[in-house]
Amino acid sequence: MLKPGDYIRDILRSEPGKSVTARGWIKTRRDSKGVHFLQLSDGSCFRDLQVVIPEGSVADDVLHEATTGASVEVSGELVPSPAAGQRVELQARALTVVGPADAKSYPLQKKGHSFEFLREIAHLRPRTNTFGAVFRVRSALSFAIHSFFHERGFVYVHTPIITASDCEGAGAMFGVTTLDLQNLPRLAEGKVDYARDFFGKPAYLTVSGQLEGEIFALALGNVYTFGPTFRAENSNTPRHLAEFWMIEPEMAFCDLADDMELAEDFLKYVIGYVLDQCGPDLEFFNERIDKSVLATLEHVVTSPFERITYTEAVRLLEQAGKNWEFPVHWGADLQSEHERYLTEEKFRRPVIVTDYPREIKAFYMRMNDDGKTVRAMDVLAPRIGEIIGGSQREERTDVLRERIRAQNLNEDAYWWYLELRKYGSVPHAGFGLGLERMLMYLTGMKNIRDVVPFARTPGSAEF
Repeated sequence: MLKPGDYIRDILRSEPGKSVTARGWIKTRRDSKGVHFLQLSDGSCFRDLQVVIPEGSVADDVLHEATTGASVEVSGELVPSPAAGQRVELQARALTVVGPADAKSYPLQKKGHSFEFLREIAHLRPRTNTFGAVFRVRSALSFAIHSFFHERGFVYVHTPIITASDCEGAGAMFGVTTLDLQNLPRLAEGKVDYARDFFGKPAYLTVSGQLEGEIFALALGNVYTFGPTFRAENSNTPRHLAEFWMIEPEMAFCDLADDMELAEDFLKYVIGYVLDQCGPDLEFFNERIDKSVLATLEHVVTSPFERITYTEAVRLLEQAGKNWEFPVHWGADLQSEHERYLTEEKFRRPVIVTDYPREIKAFYMRMNDDGKTVRAMDVLAPRIGEIIGGSQREERTDVLRERIRAQNLNEDAYWWYLELRKYGSVPHAGFGLGLERMLMYLTGMKNIRDVVPFARTPGSAEF
């Protein structure tokens, strides 16, 4: 097992003259007269360790197996490196091939590979520069999320993955059943007899932990969930996955203004953390993927977020003189082109849009006094558009019941959600952030399938 001090990131920080043992995978091998060079990576940092093997220092049969893709253990002494961009290199005195590789068939050769091809070999793509960097950033981002909420006294809650409630009311949910799909039990009228299923009723993979998060917010104050969620949308766009991770804080005694403040603080904190911890990885993305990555992230961290209402946003869009692909009018949802105009051209910073029409938002959002809008918010960021969606929740039983009925939802399925308003209800609010959407923003990657370890999309669950 690798321990602190054993990682290549630690070795690269060490001084010449130190004896070390490095373990990892050979990314490339180059042979010259009298000497062999290996580029070794263990995934701990963006940079590789150059290993220099003088002719005769390692047995020929061992050296023969030290090919691209093989895993090795190398011992030797760190020496100053004459090569540009690296302080030290490892002068090898002993080499063990832990796991040989078939160099001829190894798919990661020293050449450019398309992201489409790399999705087909998702079991190997973390060894590439791009995807090693993506998943180091994903790890750092996850740690920053937990740190942010821990520092503010939030309680981390694990909400169910299997649920009988549709949080969004959209119906795009994966069913969970133990029934024999080839021989379904049916009632006299022909409907499936779910009483004979495992849970005795229809059950689904959750689209959100929000509703259950509200249970704990109304007992523990400030809580957050961070877990997998699922949407059965038949969508093949670069922005959609069937399985993704969501961060969802819920706060008691909290209104929309508090919610917006927390969302802004949250984004600035996690972006700042990743900028501080993942500099070489972000520099790679800025150079190879999107040259605006670093400037955009630094701008978000240092800029106050603009706040406007949906009605004001529509007015600004109508006055923009643009030939929109999606026409703008009050009552229509904002599209990516509208969101990017507001953040990149009109205000040139992140924008929080509030008070959307009730018809285009979920049933649980608190109704405003005008009867037409709800206390919703979307945080829009330059380069990507919406990155956070949230709202103040409806705490009034009668209004919530009317909203459930208006959207033709099964009121009985939300009996417990309604009871929360019956016993000690308080104003409360929260928001949701998709981890993968945030990773796209941090890295500049254009397809959401390239920031998740194993993408789940229509027709694809290979790994």
